[in-house]
Amino acid sequence: MDEVADLRADCGRCSALCCVALPYAASADFAYDKPAGRPCRHLNEVSCSIHAQLPERGFPGCTVFDCLGAGQQVTQHTYDGVTWRDRPDLAGEIFAAFLIMRQLQELRWYLRQADRGDQPLEVRRRVRRWADRTAALTRQGPDELLQCDVADHRAAVDDVLSEVSRRVRKEAVRTVRDTAGRPRSTRRADLVGARLAGVDLRGCDFRGALLLGADLRRCDLRGADLIGADLRAADLRGADLSTALYVTEPQVTAARGDGDTRLPADLRRPPRWGH
Repeated sequence: MDEVADLRADCGRCSALCCVALPYAASADFAYDKPAGRPCRHLNEVSCSIHAQLPERGFPGCTVFDCLGAGQQVTQHTYDGVTWRDRPDLAGEIFAAFLIMRQLQELRWYLRQADRGDQPLEVRRRVRRWADRTAALTRQGPDELLQCDVADHRAAVDDVLSEVSRRVRKEAVRTVRDTAGRPRSTRRADLVGARLAGVDLRGCDFRGALLLGADLRRCDLRGADLIGADLRAADLRGADLSTALYVTEPQVTAARGDGDTRLPADLRRPPRWGH
């Protein structure tokens, strides 16, 4: 299977794991509280009964979630087609495996973006070694997968992701000539609603930053690190993210964009953005 396709949700090959395993709280994204392990009240025997009306029914959060292929990997490979419906006694175990798999798939996505032609050969070799190790973890059986120390593995992977980030951002910053309007602090910064339209943000470290509703129209975000950045309702119209690091499809789906927004090559443009 194509690696990019392997890192995208295929709900037809899953068993609605995200609709059961994950918790959510009543908010602007979800209409009511649901604890982990309890099926959503709108989940029928086949699929979501309100899928075509999720935003109107109070569930816009569901429209921007992507398991990055974890659902079908757990359903079709880890448990060889056996689902939580087939084996209620295994439901808790299957849900736990799904949560681990989701994190591993996310790391695979980041490692794919870190494998860049502008990096030294030894750095690329390190990236590929960790990509191979992470992919191997996703192919384990249930017992081995459930024993996976994801936190320890993530920390090791983050070392190489951070090295790539430092190199890319350093090079991007070299080209910045106008620093007007650039935030003083960006890493894990609270930039909710920030007015940054047109600002040159090349090489900024937005790891874990809160950019909800931020005005990023026409911003140059090339070489910026966006791992874990919250882009819900951020305005990316006309922005350039073509070489930004660690951008996921759930992030851009949650944001606003248009036909002039430039994304990394592997990312699909949300249909509502236009072309």
